[in-house]
Parts: sequence; C-alpha cells; structure tokens
Amino acid sequence: MDGPSEGMYGRLRHECGRRADDLWEVSRTLHGDPELAYEEHRAARLLTGRLQQAGFEIEQGVAGLDTAFLARAGNGPGRCVALLLEYDALPELGHACGHNLIAAAGLGAALALHSVLDETQGTVLAVGTPAEERGGGKVPLAEAGVFDGVDAALMFHPGVHDWSWAPLTAQTQVRVSFYGQAAHPTGDPTRGIDALAALIQLFNTAAVVSRRLPSGSHLQGIVTDGGRVTNVVPAYAEGLFGLRAATSTALDALVADFGKWSEGVAVSTGTTVEVTRLGHGYAHFRDNDVLSDRFSEHIARSGIQLTQPAGGVFLGSSDIGDVSRRVPSIHPFVAILGGEESDHTPAFARAAGSDQGRTVMLAAAEALACTAADVLTDAALSARAWARLREKAAAGL
Repeated sequence: MDGPSEGMYGRLRHECGRRADDLWEVSRTLHGDPELAYEEHRAARLLTGRLQQAGFEIEQGVAGLDTAFLARAGNGPGRCVALLLEYDALPELGHACGHNLIAAAGLGAALALHSVLDETQGTVLAVGTPAEERGGGKVPLAEAGVFDGVDAALMFHPGVHDWSWAPLTAQTQVRVSFYGQAAHPTGDPTRGIDALAALIQLFNTAAVVSRRLPSGSHLQGIVTDGGRVTNVVPAYAEGLFGLRAATSTALDALVADFGKWSEGVAVSTGTTVEVTRLGHGYAHFRDNDVLSDRFSEHIARSGIQLTQPAGGVFLGSSDIGDVSRRVPSIHPFVAILGGEESDHTPAFARAAGSDQGRTVMLAAAEALACTAADVLTDAALSARAWARLREKAAAGL
C-alpha cells in the first residue's frame, strides 16, 4: 500500500473514540493508584489484561524487568511499529508527569490499530516501559534487542507546551570520592588533609566553569558524605553529580572535563580522587521529524496545533533517547496545563486526572494510531524516516 486512506484514518479515530470511556477508566485507575519505578505491578497487570482481551500475545518480565512487557498483534511480512507505554509515578507526587495519560493513549492506539489493520499489513507492538522516572526501563529493553526489527517507536508526553518534539538532553551521574587524612583540627592542624574541603573546592570550580558551558550542558551536585563529627578533619568526602549535555558526544566530553577538574582540585589540596561514571545514563533524544511532522498533522484534526520548541530550551532527559538512537522515534509534548506551570508539581498531577487530561489523551491516541498506520502502510514514508535517522546519526545530532 502507499499509505492509509482517509477512510482508514476515520476508522482509527472511531475505534479510539468508542473506547474513550474505557481508556479514561484505565487512566484514572493508574492515576489513583500510583506505583514507583520498578514497582508498577498493578499497572502492568491492568494494561496487559486489556491487551490480552483484545487478542494481543503477551510477554512479561522482558529484559529481566518484572514490570516490563511486550504485547504483539500481527506477524505478517510488513513493517513493525512500537507504541511505548509509561506508567511509573513520582514519590509523594503521584502521576505528576502524566504517565497515566501516556499509558492510556498508547493502549488506545494499539487497540485501534489491531481492530482496523489486516495482519498482513504489519505488526503492532505495545511495549510496557517501566521506570522512566528512575533507572530508565527503556535502556535495558533497547539493549536486549526489543526494538530490533521495529520501524518506528511512537509515544506522546503531556506537558505545558504544545511542541512537535521534545528537546531532551543526554545525562549521566558521576560519583566523586576524595581521600585525605584525618587529624584533630586544633591539636594537630598541619597533619590533617581535608577531603571535604577538596569536595567543596570542586563545587566552587564547577560553579565557575558552568558559566561558560555550551547550551544544553549543565551539572548539579550534592554532598553524599562530608564526615561525621566536627572535631576530626574529614579523611573522606563524596559527592554525586548529575551531568547533562545537548548530545551524547558532548556529554562524554563534559564527563572527561569534569574528571580533569577533579584531578586538578586533588593536586591543589593534597588529596587523591576517584571519579566514577555510574551506569549507562540516557542518550539525547533524536527526533525523527518525518514522523513527528505527521503526528502534528494528525493531532491538528483535534484542534491542537503543535509548534517547534523554543530555540535553546531543554527540558531534561528521558530514556526515550536510547530508543531514538536505534529506530525512528517521536516524543511530542501536548499541553494539559499552561506554559507558566511545570510538571513534577501537585498542579500537574491534578491536571493529569482532569477533563483536559482526558481530552489530550484521546487526541494523542488518535494521532498515534494514524501515525502508526502511516508507517505500516506507506513504504516511502518509512524509508524517509529511516533516511532521516541515518542522516542525524552521521551528523551527531
């Protein structure tokens, strides 16, 4: 086929619309029963239950994650599209990032596609991705090959802007350990080598250097060990730093520079230092504008007009970045609150359970379903999306 007809788009929107009450029930259930990262057992059961009832084949515990799942429908010779469902919540704030809406929209799109598309037109894959807020469940899923053979990975995110794509940075964490020598601060002041003073000097160095970091680069640190008593010079001090940069390559360079600053501080203070990069971190998000532009066209039918992000603005990091390095991916923002607000707040949590949240969720489900149908039935569009991914990868974007 060379793409869906207007009739198919209409059927997809109808299928999402007739499920609106059930999708909102799912969203409200998740909203009222928030579960933290890696603990989303009830959410995973709820979502896989709906998918299994519709005829999807379910695989649970994917990539060694108890609350990750794959739900597959169709297995024909055509392309495969993945709809990404997030469902973890934040401590104390619940669904203050709106993941209940992400899960319900992805669920609705998957069910609508399964109802409308012939199995020979390709495969619909609903991917349950836990722990976006802490740990990044998509990272081990990607490393386990879940997205091998997938032609597009689609999701939306509720927000405070109507943007066609998400300016999300690469991020990682670094632990810095300074080693000095304990002594009594007055009884033997020249013998002591203050590890905490070295760590504080690193904070001061970072504050100065941060002023000239390029756009998208940022670092923030906390003291995780600064000694135990005031009458002993600390022989050990430890800090944890979060580092971000506009691209994964820029992040690697920032980590290397941070290590040099730490070594310089150690030399100047007579301490020794260990700098340890913790885990994988997140890659930067590589938007596929071939597909995000198509999503924007589809959601415009619901009266939502998406624009480009404001230049030089970055909104944090997400594990969708690791998926976007492998397959054409989208991550548009659709506002459920005004731009003067922010997510990760009680106000945003309330909005995620509001009438506006329902409206946005349903519009996103319809647009995701239609965009997925484009990928599955339009070989030329899919080829352009892959070409765009390769082009951005070659340019390091």
